[in-house]
Amino acid sequence: MVAQVLVELTNKKVDKTFDYLVPENLKDTLRVGVRVLVPFGRNTLEGFVLNLTSSSEREDLKEILEIVDQEIVLNDELLSLGKYLKSVTLATLISCYQVMLPKALRAKNTHHLAVKYQKVISLADKDIDISPFKGSQAEIIKRLQEKGEVLKSELADISASSVKTLLKKGILVEKEVEEYRLQSEVELKEKYPLTEEQQIVVDKVLSYEGFKPYLLHGVTGSGKTEVYMEIIEAMLKKGKKSIVLVPEISLTPQIVKRFRSRFGKNVAILHSRLSEGEKYDEWRKIARGEIDIVIGARSAIFAPLTNIGAIIIDEEHTASYHQENNPRYDAIDVALYRGKIHNCPVILGSATPTLESYARAQKGVYQLLNLPHRVQERSLPTITIVDLKDAHKSSNFYFSDVLLEKIKDRLDKDEQILLLLNRRGYASFLSCSNCGEVIKCPHCDISLTYHKSSNTLRCHYCGYGTKKVNVCPTCHQESMKSIGLGTERLEEELKKLFPTTSIVRMDYDTTSRKGSHEKIIEDFAQGKYQILLGTQMIAKGLDFPKVTLVGVINADTGLNIPDFRSSENTFQLLDQVAGRSGRGEKPGEVVLQTFNPDHYAIRYTKTHDYLGFYQEEMKIRKMLKYSPFYYMTLIKVASSDEGLALNEIQKIYRSLSRNLKESILLGPTPSGLFRVNNTFYYQIIIKYKKEDNLYPTLEKVLDYYASNSKVRVTIDFNARSFI
Repeated sequence: MVAQVLVELTNKKVDKTFDYLVPENLKDTLRVGVRVLVPFGRNTLEGFVLNLTSSSEREDLKEILEIVDQEIVLNDELLSLGKYLKSVTLATLISCYQVMLPKALRAKNTHHLAVKYQKVISLADKDIDISPFKGSQAEIIKRLQEKGEVLKSELADISASSVKTLLKKGILVEKEVEEYRLQSEVELKEKYPLTEEQQIVVDKVLSYEGFKPYLLHGVTGSGKTEVYMEIIEAMLKKGKKSIVLVPEISLTPQIVKRFRSRFGKNVAILHSRLSEGEKYDEWRKIARGEIDIVIGARSAIFAPLTNIGAIIIDEEHTASYHQENNPRYDAIDVALYRGKIHNCPVILGSATPTLESYARAQKGVYQLLNLPHRVQERSLPTITIVDLKDAHKSSNFYFSDVLLEKIKDRLDKDEQILLLLNRRGYASFLSCSNCGEVIKCPHCDISLTYHKSSNTLRCHYCGYGTKKVNVCPTCHQESMKSIGLGTERLEEELKKLFPTTSIVRMDYDTTSRKGSHEKIIEDFAQGKYQILLGTQMIAKGLDFPKVTLVGVINADTGLNIPDFRSSENTFQLLDQVAGRSGRGEKPGEVVLQTFNPDHYAIRYTKTHDYLGFYQEEMKIRKMLKYSPFYYMTLIKVASSDEGLALNEIQKIYRSLSRNLKESILLGPTPSGLFRVNNTFYYQIIIKYKKEDNLYPTLEKVLDYYASNSKVRVTIDFNARSFI
């Protein structure tokens, strides 16, 4: 017997299977989809068995050394899914399989995780007569007759010595059972009755048997999560399972809590903030069929569920559903692919869908479902636009008089406030007031951000950090000033203005520790803080009934980014954060501070008019030949040698010009972030409607550079950002 093995090496030159003989002692246990250890040249590597055959064209075959896993790691669907990913991303097949798995199950796993066990005690004979036993022994037997089996540690409070005696006599039986690392208490609650609008949406989805993609366009607070849960419950009754994707780790605690209050412990969680052991346990629970509902971030779309009845992608507009490194896949594309395999509905939900998704719904590619009103007849918040050009004439540079008055009013009423500033740190950068010198990262083409709490300057791209400098390195004057505003500085200003108010900050710096997202959200939900200040991670999906005011410190932050999606991203962020206000019994208000009150992204946010924004933005996209009217592919060349990077991108441009006759080429140009971590980046954007020669041409480009250690070429077919 011969096994065809895909080894752990990600180099494109070895992106194929290699034949190995299956030794006699492994013939009965070796299966397709397991990990094995094989000799490869002078090395020993791990790999996946992709096929078993009776013979090979080669005669000098080496033998498989051992099987790493007894259980199948890649089932038939995941094997097929990896080949699909390779075809649409042009990544290596091994990288496509690796991205689907927790680290503990990937090939080249250097830290094998142990399975945790705990000891369980039960009675050898459930009907044993208790009368001959006295004291603690009788109490132990009685408890086991009531409960069936308990953890050995739970009996220690009665008597450890009595347990030992009863085990010796054979009255008790001890066994080891696997203990999963991620445990949580579950409190079941009654479900909310659906509104008429929600019921119409649920009925439409359930009335159709088979694969169909839906776009659920529901305003913030319209009860999309209840719709998801109703559809999932209907699938459970049919014996089918479901995947729910959420875009931010910050959303996971709230949505998991809601799902567990409805479905108990029949929910697994997969996201990057879990420990490797927790991910390993959750993945195996799913693979063993112990769980029917999986909730998680982007990679949870690869959960090894069988018999899927529904795939749901909440906040589908979020860029984090797109993977930024190899394989550069989009979770929505994978969801649609799996939906076809399982012949099930795929529901994309958002108050602010991407233009691409809404355009597909307009064309009938997706079926459009609408939830135009909030539940319980609650109104959308009223939005006040404050022109910062006028507001900055007042005493406080950061808060307009309008926003300050409304904050004071809500604090007096014991209501809660959300404040958004989409820039972390204390200040954007340090600048010399004498000569204008800006302190930049020595490795990147970007200024360093000042963090006052640690008195450091940090690069948010490569991680470089250094102590704050007071003396200018150019003119040697003690004239360095912090310029710009970050969440850390805003928190400091708030504490000066409201010294007795409880304030919590939620950004990358305060949520880097495990469990920190959950703690901040839980504490705020319980009313321990009156003001929650944060970056965009507070903008989506969170539900705090006591929040009646949302303030946006600078609504223009994203408008200044040189990307064709900047207006769309700004509208989405503002509409989403506005939607956090007024979700309880009391009506909500929003204050948007801006230097551009007449910009259409701001104007349409004020009236919660998604359709108006969509129509205006589509006119611009059509005129400029951008997505969704054209497909767009991004090619980047990276090298530590700037001249080499420029030379190679020009060479690629000439090749594309010869071979892509139906495409528009933009570039080559330096990337928006030209230098990151001492690496220089150049790029080309390809725009096309139909280009049959695209994939073969780009495959040749990748093959040409596969063995070039000085130049790295990356291709992104669904890039969410082009800077």
